[in-house]
Amino acid sequence: MNVASIMEKSQVVDYYRQMLLIRTFEENAQRVYMQGKIRGFLHLYIGQEAIAVGAISTLNDDDYVIGHHRAHGHALAKGVDPKAIMAELYGKATGTNGGKGGSMHVFDASRYFMGGHAIVGGQLPIAVGLALAIKRRKENRVVICFFGDGAVSEGEFHESMNMASLWKLPVIFLLENNFYGMGSHVEQVQAAGKDLYLMAEPYKIPAVQVDGMDIIAVREATTAAVNRIRIGNGPVFIEALTYRYRGHSVADPSNYRESEEVAEWREKDPIERFKATVIEDGLLTQEEVDEAKRDIEAIVAEAITFAEESPEPSPEALYENVYA
Repeated sequence: MNVASIMEKSQVVDYYRQMLLIRTFEENAQRVYMQGKIRGFLHLYIGQEAIAVGAISTLNDDDYVIGHHRAHGHALAKGVDPKAIMAELYGKATGTNGGKGGSMHVFDASRYFMGGHAIVGGQLPIAVGLALAIKRRKENRVVICFFGDGAVSEGEFHESMNMASLWKLPVIFLLENNFYGMGSHVEQVQAAGKDLYLMAEPYKIPAVQVDGMDIIAVREATTAAVNRIRIGNGPVFIEALTYRYRGHSVADPSNYRESEEVAEWREKDPIERFKATVIEDGLLTQEEVDEAKRDIEAIVAEAITFAEESPEPSPEALYENVYA
C-alpha cells in the first residue's frame, strides 16, 4: 500500500512522533523506576504503540478515551502533558492526580481521558456509562474503551457488551490482545483463543480483528467504527493483535516466554515498520527521523526534570477530593 494515497505528510510525521514519544517515555520510565525514583507497579506499553496512536488519532478532541493498567500510551496519544504524567509516576503534587494515583491511575478530564484502571475490566462499565450519558444528551461523541485479553473473562465485560448492544451506545470496545494475561497465554485461559473478537457475536455487535502492530490497519478499522457510531448504529468491537516487549510489569522477568517468540515479534515492531514504509513512500526522510528522535528525547528529559524538581504532595492533600 502506498501511504501517500491515504495520509498527508503532516499526519505521517505526527503519528511517527507520537509513537516515538510513547516508546521513549516508557523506556525512560523503566530506567528511573530501576533507580528507585518511581515506586509501586509500572506496566509498560512498549510494543503496542500503534494501537493507541492509530485508534485515538481518529477521534475528535471531545471524544472520550478510557484505558487499562497499561495506559501511559493512551494518555500520551490523547494529548495529556508528558510532564504531568511523569510527575504522577513520581508521586508528585504536579502529577495528573496530584501524586495520589500513580502509574495505573493517570487521569485527565480536561483531555477527556478518563483514566487508567488497575482493576481488570473495571473500565468497561464506566465506558458504558459515559456512552449512555452521550446518548441521553443527544451528543455526537464517541467512547473508546481499551482493555486487555484478560478482561474478557470478567462478568462486567459481558454485562457491558450486552447493555451497549441493547441501547445502541456510542462505544468502541478495543481489545489489545497481547496474548498474555500476566504469565498465562491467552490459549490457556480463553476458549476463543486467538480469535477473541468472535465473542462479540452473541451480542450482535459487529467485530473485526486487525494487526495491532500496523498503525494504518488500526486507524482504518477505527475510522470505520467511528463513522458507524456517529450515525447512530451502536457499538463496535475491535480486536488488535499485538505484543508487549516487556514483562507484565517491570518486576516481571517474563521467563514464561521463549526468547525466540519475543525476537519474532520484535521483527514486527510497529514504529520501525511504519518508519520503513513511509521512508520508502517518500513521506519521511532520515533527517526528519533524526530530528524527531532529538525532539522527543528532549521532551522526555524535560518531563523527568519536571518530575524530579516538583514538590511532594502536602499533608493537607490527604483531605482533598474525598467523599467523606
